[in-house]
Amino acid sequence: MINKLISQILPHMPEKLIWQFSKEYIAGKTTEQAFEASRELNRNNTLVTLDILGEFIENMDQAKDNRDQYIDLINTMEATDVKGNYSIKPTMFGLLLDKQTCSDYMRDIVATAAEYDNFVRIDMENSPTVDDTIEIFRRIKAEFPKNVGLVLQAYLKRTRSDIEAMLDLKSDEADLNFRLCKGIYVESPAIAYKKYEEINAHYLEDLEFMFQSGIYPGIATHDKPLIEGALKLIQKYNIPKDRYEFQMLYGVTPKQRQSLADAGHKVRVYVPFGEHWFGYSTRRLKENPAMVTHIVKALFAKG
Repeated sequence: MINKLISQILPHMPEKLIWQFSKEYIAGKTTEQAFEASRELNRNNTLVTLDILGEFIENMDQAKDNRDQYIDLINTMEATDVKGNYSIKPTMFGLLLDKQTCSDYMRDIVATAAEYDNFVRIDMENSPTVDDTIEIFRRIKAEFPKNVGLVLQAYLKRTRSDIEAMLDLKSDEADLNFRLCKGIYVESPAIAYKKYEEINAHYLEDLEFMFQSGIYPGIATHDKPLIEGALKLIQKYNIPKDRYEFQMLYGVTPKQRQSLADAGHKVRVYVPFGEHWFGYSTRRLKENPAMVTHIVKALFAKG
């Protein structure tokens, strides 16, 4: 109840105040600030994936501007010493407004990254966007098989069947590369697992199936039981350290992240940044008030 109340009040508070807690898990408002945060992570043996904030746009002019910003980001970053790749959200390019143009813009971004032999991760958003996102991923992967991956959400009941349905995209020349997260959007119990233990069980089942199927997983979690479970699966199947990575959010559980990196596991941090940080912060809290607890822990526990 308290978490929900706080999440409802925050959007109406001054932006300067909101920034005081948002800056703990947003890398900055500018590209250079994101690069500086990324370099610091790189110095600690951690890779990054950069994300410009601004999903759920209102018109296609914004979509074009977002496409251009990403292309500029890629061209700029590839000329620096930052080690990482890129994450994009389909609704940032007009998925809910013009699916074909959205697909074209996302393709342009992946094509730019492919020029540098780099990689773009397509994020998964709420359930109404899943089918269209998978369709666009399939289309782009057919053209750039080594340069694009997808996010899947373990709490959705459809996820295992989605993984199975995409196995046809796997080849000797190109991996299937999926980031597996729990899922953050509030969904109906009819389509999503709701209990903590249930979500965790399905997460590890999906991860095990990925290992069995030769898929490269981004193990995206801060949950210690899931990390421990993933490490057991890695040992069980004798998975080489270049066949998976752990992924975490910027500013959250840094000690846990560093422990994995120090143990020789590849670790990548999701680094969100940009002018639209306020909408991102408040929207996430509205969608999932339970995040308030995690934010408070991150602010005061720092790992």
